[in-house]
Amino acid sequence: MPSTLDLAIDLIRRPSVTPLDAGCQDLLSARLAALGFRIERLRFGDVDNCWARFGEREPLFAFAGHTDVVPPGPPEQWQSPPFAAEIRDGWLYGRGAADMKSSLAAMVIACERFLAACPQPRGSIALLLTSDEEGPAVDGTVKVVDLLEARGEKIRWCLVGEPTSSSQLGDTLKTGRRGSLNGQLRLRGTQGHVAYPHLAQNPIHALGPILTALTDEVWDQGDDFFPPTSFQVSNVRSGTGAVNVIPGDLELWFNFRFSPALTVDQIQERTRLIVETGLLNEEVKTGQVFQYALEWNLSGPPFFTAPGELVAAATAAVQAATGLTPELSTSGGTSDGRFIAPTGAQVIELGPSNATIHKIDERIAVADLERLSHIYQDILTRLLA
Repeated sequence: MPSTLDLAIDLIRRPSVTPLDAGCQDLLSARLAALGFRIERLRFGDVDNCWARFGEREPLFAFAGHTDVVPPGPPEQWQSPPFAAEIRDGWLYGRGAADMKSSLAAMVIACERFLAACPQPRGSIALLLTSDEEGPAVDGTVKVVDLLEARGEKIRWCLVGEPTSSSQLGDTLKTGRRGSLNGQLRLRGTQGHVAYPHLAQNPIHALGPILTALTDEVWDQGDDFFPPTSFQVSNVRSGTGAVNVIPGDLELWFNFRFSPALTVDQIQERTRLIVETGLLNEEVKTGQVFQYALEWNLSGPPFFTAPGELVAAATAAVQAATGLTPELSTSGGTSDGRFIAPTGAQVIELGPSNATIHKIDERIAVADLERLSHIYQDILTRLLA
């Protein structure tokens, strides 16, 4: 039987830059079908998805992951071609090595070994695969979950194979994620000559106090499981490119990573009040009136899986394989777990080191591949054997 390393190499050599799948799901589906999994290929828009299920009984354990990867950047900056999957000094290099083709390989090998040892588990096993996690994420996992919900197919436990480890494999277990809310503020002033500021209204000047208030605001205190809500600016656009023109318009793009202590409505209302207070103060001080507009886009709500069957099984499996007790964390960015958790499933994330994800020379320690597969197999054994 091919090893986890062999399968990971085969996957990495397929240049599946989002939303392309490049045959990854064909490869994995063939392996799973040989085990008796029922394969459903689900294509929405330009996105390839796969739902593979073994068994019909409850409870249902699902692995979830993505076959797409981010672009590799300039190939000449890599020590070896980004899709060559070369091994050097005990490391497997390639785009997707850590995020997250090694996890996919570990999942499939874990299923093969588990079913060889336990051909009639007490529940069912599934894999949910998408090629749209690194992209807009609108035709991927969310669409598959909608389909499962429509036909009453419920996941009890879900393990997302995102790279969660910090310095050692298994040192961190994600039991939730903060929500992600994107905002855009548009300020409309009056364009004019820099030598005649009394004839213009500079939205950049008006933004200053507003931005200070937004960054100084204490949105919440966090709790035992979530860090405090954070506010970050990602883009500011204004100006004509000329040094002697006061701009008439400004766009500010920003993001909130928020805990369950806040609702989306609360964040939006507090932001609106800060903006309006800042503009009112500017009007009192200068007599200038600015128009504004706020637009919002929710990438995903926060979710949290309390300690229970799944967390206990994963913790014990990591301890058995590595001797480590993983830290339970909700830090980091979003994942497709945000689409699965609202169905009532217990959702965790557990995978390799995230130190090189989305970077030049992305890599994973070769020794971690088999250990990760055995951790996944052990979790299956603890829950379904």
